Amino acid sequence: MNIATLLRRSAAAHRSEVALRLDDVEIDYAGYADRGARFATYLRDCGVAPGERVGFFLPNCLEYLVGLLGTWQAGAVGVPLNHMFPDAPLRHAVLDSGVRVLVVLPTDRDRVAAVLGDEGPDLLTTAELADALAAREPTAQVVPRLDREDACIMYTSGSTGVPKGVRQTHRNLVAEAEGAIGRYELTGADHVLNCMPLFHVGGLQLASLPLLLLGGQITFMPRWDVTRWLELAQRLRPTFGGLISTMMIDVGNRTVQAPVVLDSFRICMFGGSRTPTAAIDRLEAGTGIKGVEIYGQTEQNGLVVTYGPGQERRPDSMGTPLEQIVRTRLVPVDGGPDLRPGDDGVGELWVQGDAVTPGYWNIDVPEKWSDGGWFRTGDLMSQDADGYLHYVDRIDDMIVSGGENVFPQMVEEHLANHPDLAEVAVIGTAHERWVEQVTAVVVPNKDGVTVEQIATWCAANPDLRGMHNPKRIEIVDALPRTGSGKLNRPELRTLFP
Repeated sequence: MNIATLLRRSAAAHRSEVALRLDDVEIDYAGYADRGARFATYLRDCGVAPGERVGFFLPNCLEYLVGLLGTWQAGAVGVPLNHMFPDAPLRHAVLDSGVRVLVVLPTDRDRVAAVLGDEGPDLLTTAELADALAAREPTAQVVPRLDREDACIMYTSGSTGVPKGVRQTHRNLVAEAEGAIGRYELTGADHVLNCMPLFHVGGLQLASLPLLLLGGQITFMPRWDVTRWLELAQRLRPTFGGLISTMMIDVGNRTVQAPVVLDSFRICMFGGSRTPTAAIDRLEAGTGIKGVEIYGQTEQNGLVVTYGPGQERRPDSMGTPLEQIVRTRLVPVDGGPDLRPGDDGVGELWVQGDAVTPGYWNIDVPEKWSDGGWFRTGDLMSQDADGYLHYVDRIDDMIVSGGENVFPQMVEEHLANHPDLAEVAVIGTAHERWVEQVTAVVVPNKDGVTVEQIATWCAANPDLRGMHNPKRIEIVDALPRTGSGKLNRPELRTLFP
């Protein structure tokens, strides 16, 4: 079923309720459905056929979800593009996806036109979009699409090689939304403060679509600003929200000396990369928020492991799988039998189910799937006796130093307890004897912090002994991030070979 049918049904049931808010502008559900239907008419008039692609190169804005609704209603496929993409990955994603129409900000039009040249699609600015909607009548038709047909193509951040387009079907989107609704016990009374970008699964599939299907309320932030987030959270009192790990660290650092009470949140998710316990504790100390850890990937439509309301958080665990939409396995990298709950050891998480992508766009990556159709996540985890999953590291990030396996994020967890450090990242760099050495790249939270001071603290920490002790320490002003806010380890390795 076309997801637009479900969104329009929700809009009809909540016509006068606020659907979308940005700053002082609000759109109710009637207006949301009307504008989406007008955009569907526009796409039909432009000759966009079912299954063709419509792209959005935008920050979070009201036109984004209106445009996606109209795209789906017209039977087309939405392509949310990372608004932080440099020229080369932007050009690749647009041309690879073959979008017919690309919606951009007026201030981005000249740049995008120059990047794409004569090969690019028709460009439509948000200002032109407003005129186009006003000049057209809304269509009541929802073009039929089947569960297995594509609804979105989301491009990965492209930190290694060119971005890959991840196909997301109508069934994927609905299953993911229903999974979040069920696990978090969301209702139409919930209100999400959405600061996560809509070109990312956290902003679209996890924070927006569940609320739209229920008749809930979405308040957008076009860009991350910790001061603005705190102001909105106190004034609007949202019940639902999410912070990528970097944002969570910002909030904790800002409020640790000047706490604020944010008691309206029922659920405040955090994730995007493993978050040190010290940062989680700072968030709770500064705001009262007990964060809810999440795990997922673009290929899994955003969320497959988390906690539910009232489910006690276990140290260093992400929670339990959403068994209604995925099945999971932990497969040892040495090819041994699957790990069962409570078994010692670490295995790669394999997933299968309604939330999992059927594949990539225009590219075959057979090594990501097993013969039985299981998707190999590339993430190493352990599992306790009750089925709670504990993230260990990426297979590709594991450091082999002196023949011993060292997991960078385990070192980061302990190093983050240093009182003078705001952020830490650990990578492997070349060493003439050990082949690889543990290298810590750190951001101090005050002036005057030296490498020698950090090294002395590490040497005295019992959790950072032996191969886990950073042999090289680099101090920087900021860590490199991808467009979705995740730590960019490949770039870090380039900066510190």
